[in-house]
Amino acid sequence: MSASPDTLAVLRERGDYQGVIDRIPYTAHLGIGVEVDRAGAPIFVLPFRQDLVGNPRLPAIHGGAVAALMEAAALVVTLVDEAQSRLPKPIDFSLDYLRSARAEPLYAACQVLRQGRRVVAVRIDAWQEDRERLTASGRAHLLLSSAT
Repeated sequence: MSASPDTLAVLRERGDYQGVIDRIPYTAHLGIGVEVDRAGAPIFVLPFRQDLVGNPRLPAIHGGAVAALMEAAALVVTLVDEAQSRLPKPIDFSLDYLRSARAEPLYAACQVLRQGRRVVAVRIDAWQEDRERLTASGRAHLLLSSAT
């Protein structure tokens, strides 16, 4: 991440998910954006781009881009919502691809299932047009920073 700890702390305190996303090189390269749902929760958006297509016959967004969106969402939500001083480190990340990600924007949202002193468990759902019709579902276990 290219932000200094002071800048990261300011972004975290402001709840600036987009500011954090913009400072992570691979998420900035993918063009991931952040919207807010009616309840005020962040929704991460991967806009469709032709260079993200993995299967041109469908066309479908590459599974690696889907996974990158979902992992980034889990990391950033944990950083901001759990008041971490550093970006958490992935311990494991499990993803179920439920259907092809079509040539349209892909959305992801997270739910922190459990936070311990050192590890947090996060559920991540990704969808396209209909939030009830998931494109992928995953879970991540993340190692929290020792000093918060």
